[in-house]
Amino acid sequence: MNEETGPRANRILLDDPLTDGRQSETALKVWRGTARLLRIMDYACLPEVTLASGRRADLLALGPKQELWIIEVKSSIADFRADTKWPDYRQHCDRLFFATHPDVPLDIFPEDAGLILSDGFGAEIIREAPEHKVASATRKAVTLRFARNAAQRLHDLSDPDGKRFYRGI
Repeated sequence: MNEETGPRANRILLDDPLTDGRQSETALKVWRGTARLLRIMDYACLPEVTLASGRRADLLALGPKQELWIIEVKSSIADFRADTKWPDYRQHCDRLFFATHPDVPLDIFPEDAGLILSDGFGAEIIREAPEHKVASATRKAVTLRFARNAAQRLHDLSDPDGKRFYRGI
């Protein structure tokens, strides 16, 4: 079979939505392993979701009982030290986690957040995050933001040229 008639002929091949130049290869591996863990746990997750506060969550996860988790991916000590915005995420989620890889010392991460260790193929929760339930109105707003982002990204996959019509590209 040739490429035009083979099994891949009807597939849409697009670049990874995370490869926009902001993330290192290491951060992408941490994201991938963490996203796989979340999927096994029956959570749906989206990368790079801008919240109502204007902050952008590395991963926003929605659980089977409408739980909202934000996971901040940290690829190095310097990456963690440069980030001072992470406490603001608590107002948008029920649990806040950091995700990193085995080469980053785990003792740099605050005890009042969960911790996920990822090797790029999978991940493990090393420390559970304390629960701080968000208000119902916040849950509804963040869940709606999640749904709209997911629907728009799905549309972008099925109609990559359509972006220019509604985003002024």
